[in-house]
Amino acid sequence: MSSIKIYHNPACGTSRNALALIRNSGEEPTVVEYLKTPPSRDEVVALIAAMGLPVRNVLRRKGTPYDELGLDDSKWSDDELIDLMLAHPILINRPIVVTPMGAVLCRPSEVVLDILPGAQKGPFSKEDGEVVIDAQGRLAK
Repeated sequence: MSSIKIYHNPACGTSRNALALIRNSGEEPTVVEYLKTPPSRDEVVALIAAMGLPVRNVLRRKGTPYDELGLDDSKWSDDELIDLMLAHPILINRPIVVTPMGAVLCRPSEVVLDILPGAQKGPFSKEDGEVVIDAQGRLAK
């Protein structure tokens, strides 16, 4: 069993790139397709706490009912926002990766490198061709 978990949406390029970076480090993570298997309230609360982010920073706007629900309004409490994430898992921004080194919202995908225990095993380019890890195994930026 891997010590790395990714809350993943296979339709999301950023999520696919983060997963590929994890695999490029030689790890095979536990993949949670959170739209098919949503996390529990306790899991969402724990993930947000582990990332050290305000609840609002974990909300996804694009391609979600965010605007339709009026989530820009400051009237929503953190508990209410979490309830809405549970009712509409697409509102949970992704990918979220948890390793023994911490938890992060991987936007951009290369943020995952900050919490991977192992080095990248080879060069890596994102799906759009952007080089992230060069041929020498170094961060390209």
